[in-house]
Amino acid sequence: MDHPILTPIGTVHSCFTEKFGVPRQPGIVTEAIGSIELLAPYNRPEAVRELDGFSHIWVIFLFDRSTRGEWKPTVRPPRLGGNKKIGVFASRSNFRPNPVGLSVVRLLSVTEEKGKILIHVKGLDILDGTPVLDIKPYIPYVDAVADATGGFAPEKPEPRLSVGFAPEAEQALSGLSHADYPNLKGIITGVVEQDPRPAYYDARKKDASFGFCLWDLNIRWRAEGTHATITEITR
Repeated sequence: MDHPILTPIGTVHSCFTEKFGVPRQPGIVTEAIGSIELLAPYNRPEAVRELDGFSHIWVIFLFDRSTRGEWKPTVRPPRLGGNKKIGVFASRSNFRPNPVGLSVVRLLSVTEEKGKILIHVKGLDILDGTPVLDIKPYIPYVDAVADATGGFAPEKPEPRLSVGFAPEAEQALSGLSHADYPNLKGIITGVVEQDPRPAYYDARKKDASFGFCLWDLNIRWRAEGTHATITEITR
């Protein structure tokens, strides 16, 4: 039996431009915004007719920048400290036999701009430029299961770090346009408070500085104990 060839129907435009710092689940950083641009021949207004009647959508996408090699039956999820192995099919790891991801995000609007169909969303956990395979509406009466259990991840993780901004970082924020970098302070806070450092990182190390990218900005921060300080925001 021949299997159909999967063709991307769209591309993600995201504030996350590198893998480090991308939230580990959708909705963790609620301020993270972006859009999905539909590609030809799927960029037709009738293809998204009535979609704006839904508050959330499912986005099915490719982990196109995950390191590929021989697949392994177990993974080490960060939620368990990176030390415990579980089955790949009991995880949402991007290292899978087929590199397919699934995220539910809040739908803000659907617009047509200069011939482009854009689906604007919030709560993203997807890299900029990621190919989208499909979009489906989130339907609460079937997708929200009241008595569902969450295995090793029963609840949304609590913030692991408190976050503050150094005067230099606050000054840099004040000089940036909200139109160009919407919700920037909230996104930075949301990313860092979840502690994006690898699960195996020894938090006792001193004088360590970390960085991640949002749009074309480089964000630098330091952590001491359970507090993080944003030290630099530069282009």
